[in-house]
Amino acid sequence: MTMLSNETVRKLHEMRLGVMAEAFSAQLEDAQFQAVSFEDRFAMLVDAEWSARKSNRLTRLIRNAGYADPAACVENIEYHPERKLDREQILRLASCAYLQEAHNIIILGATGAGKTYLACALGMAANRSFYSVRYIRLPDLLVEISVARANGTYRDYMKKLRKEKLLILDEWLLYPLKEAEARDVLELVEARNKVASTIFCSQYDTSEWHENLYDPTLADAICDRIIYNAYTIQIEGESMRKRKGIPE
Repeated sequence: MTMLSNETVRKLHEMRLGVMAEAFSAQLEDAQFQAVSFEDRFAMLVDAEWSARKSNRLTRLIRNAGYADPAACVENIEYHPERKLDREQILRLASCAYLQEAHNIIILGATGAGKTYLACALGMAANRSFYSVRYIRLPDLLVEISVARANGTYRDYMKKLRKEKLLILDEWLLYPLKEAEARDVLELVEARNKVASTIFCSQYDTSEWHENLYDPTLADAICDRIIYNAYTIQIEGESMRKRKGIPE
């Protein structure tokens, strides 16, 4: 490698183009590249850097999502007849058009039915399209909001949640909310309404949500913002954990 080539590699690393630098070094050491045109060799270098950055970005998105099941993917969803899942609907949602329209998804089913897996699989599909995703259980979210309020970062925290292109709320309304919790939930769904999408995973049918939302007024305000533009997936059948021999 010539002194000029060494300097080029150094500058590429300085500009944080490490993959391109390595690919350039490999080209210099492989005689077969001498017969390749400059344009083609340069295109190969750019492709190597571009592919690496895309891959790294996807890895970061998946890591930052905090999935309960980071191995979940749409390709591995099980469509047993008793589950009554609409394959076309799920594949359509996996295309992420609903994210562009800021629509919500409601996933209903009994404990162990596979709600979390399906939600994480749709989240993974969003990551593959390079959308940001955050997975969190509603009980944990309410704790985080309470801590943010206590340390004076409430507004910043809520603004951060608003910016997530897809928010997955698992264990939605698993237990009755207190007034302050219901108001926090209202502020969150209001902030994300028509701006970003949320997936709600619940054991309860939407007709039963009001019972756990403190009072009818808050319940109406919250449910109206969630349900009117949401796609609903009802998972039937026995527990997938039971089917696979996993303890409930």
